[in-house]
Amino acid sequence: MKFKVLVIESDSEALRVLKRVIGKAGFDVVVANTLIEAKHIFEHSTPEEYLCAVVDYVLPDALHGQAIDFALNAYIPAIVITNQTDEDIRKDILRREIVDYIPKQNAQIYEYLSRLLERLEKNHQVGVLVVDSSRRNRNSIAPLLKRHNFTVYETNTADNVQDLLYQHNNIKLVIVDEDLPEMQGTEIVADIRRSFNKSEVSIIGVSSGRKTALLARFLKSGANDYLTRPYCHEEFFCRIMQNIEHIEQIDVIRETANKDYLTGLSNRRHFFNQVEASMKRGIEQMSLALLDLDHFKQVNDNFGHDYGDMVLKETAKLLNKKLSNKIYPEFKVSRFGGEEFCVFMPNTSLEKAVQIMDDFRDVLSQKAFKMKKKSLNCTVSIGVTDVYKRNIESMLTVADQNLYAAKTAGRNRVLAN
Repeated sequence: MKFKVLVIESDSEALRVLKRVIGKAGFDVVVANTLIEAKHIFEHSTPEEYLCAVVDYVLPDALHGQAIDFALNAYIPAIVITNQTDEDIRKDILRREIVDYIPKQNAQIYEYLSRLLERLEKNHQVGVLVVDSSRRNRNSIAPLLKRHNFTVYETNTADNVQDLLYQHNNIKLVIVDEDLPEMQGTEIVADIRRSFNKSEVSIIGVSSGRKTALLARFLKSGANDYLTRPYCHEEFFCRIMQNIEHIEQIDVIRETANKDYLTGLSNRRHFFNQVEASMKRGIEQMSLALLDLDHFKQVNDNFGHDYGDMVLKETAKLLNKKLSNKIYPEFKVSRFGGEEFCVFMPNTSLEKAVQIMDDFRDVLSQKAFKMKKKSLNCTVSIGVTDVYKRNIESMLTVADQNLYAAKTAGRNRVLAN
């Protein structure tokens, strides 16, 4: 579903830029120049259609932020933009349960708005754990996070922090109070860091008052950042956003390092790490298949490398489809290089593995690879083994021998030890 963003703005120049920024961020823009127009538009809409509303504080028919109240009463999250710099107006804006407010004088307004919109959409998939023994503190923090569409988990004890982190792998940020009855906040941070490093989970320590020594202990224990009470909502949101974005940037780098650039499958190194981790869990039965597209050099020579790349990408898509996480959640699929792929199948007998691979071979042989009026059918040879010799290299050696035997026997077949 593509979200809409309702823009309530009377200034034509600001409106022109807002439409460009919001459209570039990937959202449909719905424009109202006045509060009356906004009300008319919403008569034919539902809140679920909208990611949020971007609202100017001053409009021709709403001089004191009434358009903000309209958006919030319509259950549309509101981002406020304004030319007003008066402190009383700032307080008037922030007393409302808005997502954020951005002064128009800020040179980075549109870049910040673009980031904020992207965050609002992404945050549905991000969990934040609040660890605080005070119900009052939790009731202060949780609503702020929910305004930004985060999934919020709360606990008043240190005892179940680890359990919550393992149960909910969408948790990317933990907010830890300085002191809980059974454990200090710095100890909780250190305990989390024994299981989750900074590239997996960000931690923000919270203290009452600027206790320099405590803040230093938070950071030395493994926290990424800290907040001191009382804090303003703007500081809170900025620190939350920075810490979540830091984790996501690391995820992108990790994804790039672990994936084959052409097919998006795991590369050889990442595949080895995944398989070795599975083996350490003491799996009693496992199978492994090595796949090689038949006569692939002829595909490149006769049709060109662009066509060959398309065949590799489509083969990878078919592998993902037939061996998807929904059907086989434990399977690992990799492109080893060239036209060679590998599939690790834990808790799978040799007989079952051969059946799965032969089904894939049959589907692939019937697929027409089409590009620019060219069409070609490809076949694949597959070697399968369940010989477990305590490491992936040994299994690959046997699978490779079976693959060679399949090639020698005429290709387009599956052979196993």
